Parts: sequence; C-alpha cells; structure tokens
Amino acid sequence: MAGRGLGTVEALAIGGGRILGLGRDSDIETLVGPDTRLVDLAGRTATPGLFEAHLHLLPLGLTMVELDLRPARARTLDALLRTVRERARTAPPGAWILARGYDQFELDVKRHPFREELDVAAPDNPVYLVRACGHVSIANSAALALAGIDESTPVPQGGAIEQQNGRLTGLLAETGRDRLKAVLPAPTEEELIAAIQRAGEACLGYGITSVMDAAVGMRSGLREFGAYEAARDAGRLPVRTTMCLLGGPTGILQPAWDAGYRPGWGCDRLHVGPVKIFTDGSAGGRTAAMEAPYLPDAHGNAEEHGLMLLKDPEMDALVRDYHDKGYHLAVHAIGDAAIEQTLNAMEAALAATPDADRRHRIEHCGFNSPAQIARMARLGIEPVPQPVFIYDFGDLYVSVLGTERSAQSYPLKTWIEAGLHPAASSDAPVCDINPFVNLYTMMTRRTSRGTVLGGAEAVDLETAVTAYTEFGAYVNKAEGRVGRLAPGMLADVAVYSRDLGAAEPEAILSDTRCDLTIQGGRVVFDRHGEAS
Repeated sequence: MAGRGLGTVEALAIGGGRILGLGRDSDIETLVGPDTRLVDLAGRTATPGLFEAHLHLLPLGLTMVELDLRPARARTLDALLRTVRERARTAPPGAWILARGYDQFELDVKRHPFREELDVAAPDNPVYLVRACGHVSIANSAALALAGIDESTPVPQGGAIEQQNGRLTGLLAETGRDRLKAVLPAPTEEELIAAIQRAGEACLGYGITSVMDAAVGMRSGLREFGAYEAARDAGRLPVRTTMCLLGGPTGILQPAWDAGYRPGWGCDRLHVGPVKIFTDGSAGGRTAAMEAPYLPDAHGNAEEHGLMLLKDPEMDALVRDYHDKGYHLAVHAIGDAAIEQTLNAMEAALAATPDADRRHRIEHCGFNSPAQIARMARLGIEPVPQPVFIYDFGDLYVSVLGTERSAQSYPLKTWIEAGLHPAASSDAPVCDINPFVNLYTMMTRRTSRGTVLGGAEAVDLETAVTAYTEFGAYVNKAEGRVGRLAPGMLADVAVYSRDLGAAEPEAILSDTRCDLTIQGGRVVFDRHGEAS
C-alpha cells in the first residue's frame, strides 16, 4: 500500500535512506545494481512505517518494568491483590510498589480496590495503582501518609479525593493525585534512557517507526529532555520521536522555552512538536467533562458531569500564550464540554493571531457533536483519536453513558467526510501498542466482547492504514518526510505476515504480525532474519 489514493504496487526501491521508486516489478528492475539487497515479500503487504500519533513513550518504557495489572493478568480482585501481595513479599520494607493497568469494569467485583485491601496485601510498603486510563489511581494508607493526604485535605480544582462514610477510600483522580505524584521515587537518568529504548524497540516490533510522546515532562520534568537527547546521541532512541511538551499549571513549557526548546527544535530523529494541555479526564473513569450527565453509578450518584480541570479564563490564557509563542496545541479533551472549552480557546487565539496552517489538535476528542465537528473543519483543528478505546472500553462506555452516546464516540468516518485527518493511535500504556487491534476496531467498531458501537463509522482497510500512517504524519507536520511510500520520502516501511487486503478483520486482529521493519532504508526489526 503506497498511500491514500495510490492503491497497491508490486515493487519498491530504496536507496540513500529514501524511496527511489515504486510500481511494477519491471519498472523497478532498472534500479537494481550489483549490491542491491532483494527481499521477496511473497504476497505479504508492506505499508509506510506506522506513525503512533499519541502515546507516552517514556512512561510506557517505565511501566514495562512495573507491576502489570491489566485484565489479561488480573481479572478478579483476588488476583489483583495476590499480585500485589507477591511483589510485597520480595520488596524491601518501605519500597514503593507501583502498578498500572487495572480496570474496575473488568474485575469480578465491578469496583475499584479499596486502600484497606491494599494495606492487607502490602502492610510494609506504599502502594500506588494507576487505572488503565491513567487518570484515576488507588493508593494505600502508607502512600497517602507519605503524601500528606487525609480526610481534611482540600480537594483541588479539577480533582477528586474520594471519601465514603467520612473515610478515604484511596481513590484519587486528576489533580487530586498531585500531592502523591510529588512523592513518588524519581527515576535515574539511566532508567529514563533505558525506558525510552525499551519502549522504542517494542514499537519497532509492530512496524511503528515514528511516534509522538504525548506529554514530555509528565513524570520527571525537564530531565526528560536530557534523557531523550542522551538516548538519541547514544543510538538508544529506536523511533523517530516528536516531543509534545507538557503545558498547563504543572507543566514544563516555560522552562523548556527558556532552555531553547522552541517550535521546530531538533532533527528527523528527535524534535519539538506541540504543547499538551489537559482539560478533563476519561469517560471510563467518569472524569471526562460532559454536557449531559453520566448514568447513576453504583452508589446511586446521578447528575455527574465529570471534571473540568481548568476554568475558562485559565484555558483561554494558556492557549493564547502557547499559540502566540508559535506552538501548535495538542489538547486532551474527551467529553463534549471539554471539547467546547477547547474550541472556544483555540478559535479566540486563531482570531487574534491568524495562522491558516497551525494544525491545533484535540487529543482523543471522544464525544463530540456535529456542530463541533463542523467547527473543527472550519478552523483546521484535527482530532487525534484512539479507536482501540472502543475495543478495550466500549462496553464500559455503555455502562456509564448508555448505548446511543457510546455509539457516537470516536466517529472516524464522519471526521474524514468532514475533511479532517483523524490520526489513529493507542495512547500506550493506556492501551497496548499492538496496531492490529486498532485496525480491527476501525474496520468493525466491535468491542472486545463483540458489541458493535456505531457500525456506520466503520471504514475499509486502506482508510484504516491511512489513519495510522499519513494522517499521523499530517497532524505532526511531518507529511513531507514520512507517512507515505512515495519517491523522495524517508524509507520507513512495515512488512506484515500476510496479505492484509485478503484477510478478514478477525484474522488481522488475532493472527497477524509485523515481520520486517525498515527505517531510513535500514532494517531495524527482522522477525525471521530474512533480510540479513
């Protein structure tokens, strides 16, 4: 697959790190020289290297060595607590136990763990569990004490510190976690570099050659810039990386600006891209800001609309500042109320300082109205969704929002018909980086339990691949270098284990691998050693 509208070609020629030509075998034979390496794909599909337009590369690498509580590993509360207990048995007293990936909807008890349960599982260690979405966490009593959080702690704007019957449950959401995050152990520089390398190598194994780290500075502040530069200089940055700088009240934009990390800083391997602002949370965690309320929860609480992290004047000022500095924005907004706030701020900034090609973005953009989509198209504001959310969390969405609202989420086909460039991604470590789940979901709109949500928004394979390649490059302003197989483009290529065009979606989901990954004309992943 050479690119949208170009269809499929028989052969591809690479030289000097770039695409030299493509077409029929007979067309390319004239470019074959005595030192040319020939690889016969034997009917397998090759596409442009995938562009993960929104993941958290460095945090992904860190979580790969933390406790894994994803549903595949811990589907019951007992299994979750047993996993924590086993880690506590080998951990020194006082050492932190960090874990990620649990989903209360997938647990047998259909609720979050309580801090007292974690206290029993790890009586001598502070414990911090991060929900799959990354916006809700559970801490045990030792962790809360280290953070200075008790029943009298004020709840900050845009946050939650849950109590039931006058006692902390251990659940913290959004800005309610800031105090605890401030006392988490800081990774060393080598641990940061190793995390970048570990996650980048995992990406190459799936045909992912370019990524955007969607909140650089989120874990270790400005130190993360040094880690990325050191990884690049040492040859330990496996993927082309766009750094999205964490902005907002707890971000690093101003010190990054002062240090010279201006728009466009860097090279093809590592460069500065957008600025990230968080406006709300996650739909599955009931913290995405919605115009209409969520369905009543297990405690009977109704009329919940989620959390708006910033007041309108704060949001307007941040967007205007970053826009005037020349950055394009990558704003996290999932609920329609947060999307409306974001559009208002972006439109005001664009009116004050016009730029027809700024390409501001709304990350996730999960639940938007037709009027908002039309407004995005008029303003040139692009959605960066995670179709895999439907697969992983779709049934949870139904439980908290109902079927009709859930079916309207992440409307890929509608966005494209409106002239937008929705760039598919995984938000890893929120979801797995496996791209075949994303491709399957875009083609079927099926959840992991087989529920079809908004079937009219399903697209064909070519469109799904375009969303994962060309559109990813476009929203990151890299379309002149990567995202398509065309003469002059960087030779980033992914080869899969089958002819994708002849495969059923279920086979793409469960029985497809990446066999070969080429980056800049160099083989960087070779499952079978066929290119050696």
